[in-house]
Order: sequence, then structure tokens, then C-alpha cells
Amino acid sequence: MSTLRLWALLRRRSRRDSRDPASLTSTLAVIAFAATTAVTLVVLGGLLAFIDRARAGVGSASYDGWVYVNFAVFAVILLLVPLSTLGGAAARLAMARRDARLATMRLVGATTTQVTLLTLLDAAVQALIGAAIGIGLYGALLPLVARLSFQDRTFDLAELWVGVPNVLLTVAGVLVIALVSAASSLQRVAVTPLGVATRQSPPALTWLRGLSVVVVVAAIVVVNQFAGAAGMVVIFVLMGFIGIGMFTLNLVGPWLLSLVARMVASRTRKVSTLLAARRVIDSPKTGWRSVGGVAIATFVAGVTSIIAIVPESMASSPDEAVFLRDIGTGGLLTLGIAGILAGVSTGVMQAGRVIDQRQEYANLVLAGTPRATLDGARFRETLIPLLTAVGTATVAILIFLVPILGMSAFAQPGVVLRYALSILAACALVLLGGAATRVVAHRMTAQAA
Repeated sequence: MSTLRLWALLRRRSRRDSRDPASLTSTLAVIAFAATTAVTLVVLGGLLAFIDRARAGVGSASYDGWVYVNFAVFAVILLLVPLSTLGGAAARLAMARRDARLATMRLVGATTTQVTLLTLLDAAVQALIGAAIGIGLYGALLPLVARLSFQDRTFDLAELWVGVPNVLLTVAGVLVIALVSAASSLQRVAVTPLGVATRQSPPALTWLRGLSVVVVVAAIVVVNQFAGAAGMVVIFVLMGFIGIGMFTLNLVGPWLLSLVARMVASRTRKVSTLLAARRVIDSPKTGWRSVGGVAIATFVAGVTSIIAIVPESMASSPDEAVFLRDIGTGGLLTLGIAGILAGVSTGVMQAGRVIDQRQEYANLVLAGTPRATLDGARFRETLIPLLTAVGTATVAILIFLVPILGMSAFAQPGVVLRYALSILAACALVLLGGAATRVVAHRMTAQAA
């Protein structure tokens, strides 16, 4: 039987097997790919709009259009982490459902090539369907994005339309992410009759990740040397070191999360908290990836909160007043996008973990574990990484910006209030994404019972 024919038969069986809770993985993966495509096109459209304005000479004497292009590029770089995380999570999600079928197929004689092609074909179809839906979402969001005001004017729809070639390139990028993630998932185990079903423990995280903090602190000393400089040099230096800070945050984050989870597990007396902590310890990288967008959102919120409290009346010129207002708007927009991506990522990853641990859930239910305990464990499995990410990012903000701006900038009530509200909104999106997995978990436990 050809690989394509075998794939078609498996897809037909999957559609008929609606009782299997794991069949929801395809839908969740498509949703994740759709969100990735839509957000990518919206962000790309904004960047191209600023580039077109700069080429047309739109700007002021103090802040020309290319200044806005630089900030737009920086925002895109910040959003690459949650975008790539969500795309990779979507591609890996369906692996939880494929494991048993791949093992069965290998045991009955399917070749390694057939198993690999089936996996890649399944991931490609999900990516293409999700990308098509994402393009539709992008078109629906254009009128809303066009109402945003930058450079003292709103966008035209024509400015935000990326064009057919860029749409096709975005779809190709999403497809590549899906195929690479699916292929890397297969490479983690030997694709043999027994190897397909083998579970491997993730390697432990070492304290060497924490050494990157020392490098960052040393870099801050260099940044301080530019504090008295003028012009865009300071902005470029700050943007570069903020980017380094975000990289360091994502490098150190999983290691810190594993430490926090171990501390929680050693001190808690609640079963649900112990279950959550042990699951985080088993895979701290996965836990951190699901909230990595919130860490970025926290960092962005800290910067924009300071800028937003500067009243326009204190600006030295009307151009500076517009510029400060635009930075605040752009920061809030980046914060909102990062929060949405983090929420979707959390929902997708949590659903994948629930499906991957379906046998564990079944055993706990058969042993008499109350459903409320399992719900509490899932909630804390999201809450522990979330609080760790917010706390770590807040400390990172203080490490980076206090030497440059001074502690007085963070002591103002307006900054604290705006920062707190921004973080609460981002955290609410993540917790909402985690709560969305209740449907999958309840169907799983109902089937086990």
C-alpha cells in the first residue's frame, strides 16, 4: 500500500473516532498554526507600512520615518520567540496521538520511510489548513489594526496589506516550522518497532545556564558608559542590550523554573500542588516555553510603563510629544500580541501534555483521585511557570533599567499601576488558555472512569 493511501485511511479513521479525546490534537494544532499565521501577517504588515512611510518621507524633523522602522524591527524581533514557540508547539502537539499508531504500524511491518513520511504529511496538512484560516483572520483584523494612530495619522488598509508574495512566504515559513518540528520529534527516538513508543527522560538542566547572568551584568556596565550620549546611538545600544536580556531570560528561565518547582515540591502539603511541581520538574523547558511570551510581555510592560507616564506637556517639542505617545502605543500593542500568543501557547501545550499523560490520568482516576484535585494540579502546572516568568522578568527589568534610569523612575505610582495592570492582563490570558484544557481533561477522565 502506498504511503499516500495509508495516510488517507488513517485520516478517515481519525475523523470517525470522535470518542477519542486525543483526536482534539489536530484541531488544536490547526488553531495554533492559524494564530501563528495571522499574527505574523499583522506584524509584517505593520513593519512594511512603516517602511513605506519612511520611503515616502513621512516623519518629522526630529524623528524621521526610519526611526519608526527601527522600533518596528525591534518589536518583530521580540515577538519572534513566542511566534516560533507557538508554531513549534503546534507541530509537536499531534505527536502525542501518533505515538501509539506509529508503534503499531512499525510492529506490523511499516518501514521507517513510511512512518517518517506519514508524520511529515500529517504535520504539513495541519499547517496548511491552519495557515489558510490564519490568512482569513488577518483579513478580518486589518480594519481594526488600521484604526491605530502612529505619526499622528491612522493606517490605510493598503498600507497594512502585505501582498500575495509575502503571504505565500509566510505560509511557506509556517510549513517549514511544522516540518522541522515534526522531523526533530522523530529524531529524538530511534524509529524502530520498539523505539517509536519509547519515552525518554529529558536531560537535566545544569547551573551553567545561570552564568549568563554574570555576562549580562557585565554588559550593563558598558551600557552605562553611553548614558550621557545623545541621539539615536543610545536607543540602538539599549535595544541591543534589551534583546540580549531577553535571550538571557529565556536561557536562564528553565533552570530557575526547575529550582522553583523543586522548592515547591519539597514544601507543599497539597496533593495537587505536588503533582503540578513534579510535572514541571519533569519538563521545565516545556513549562517555560508555554509562558515565554509573558516574560517578554513583562519586560515590554516595564519599559512602556515608564514612557507612558511622561506627559506630552513635558515634551520639548510637538514632534517629541507624538513620538512618546507612539512609543507607548507600540509597547502596549507588542504587549497585547505577546500576551495573546502566550495564552494560545499555554492552551496548546497544556492540552498536549494532558493527552500525552492520558495513561497517568486514567490511573489516577481509577485510584480514586478526585477530579477537583486533577483540575487544581493542571492550574498550578500553569501558575508555577507563570509566576516564575513574571518574577524573573521583573528582576531582569530592574537589573537592566535601574542603572540607566534610576530607581526613582520605578517608584512612581503611575508606573507601578500601569505595570501591574499590564501584567495582570497578560497573566489572565495565559490562565484562560490553561483553563481551556479542562474540556480535554474531563473527556479523558470520563473515558477512564
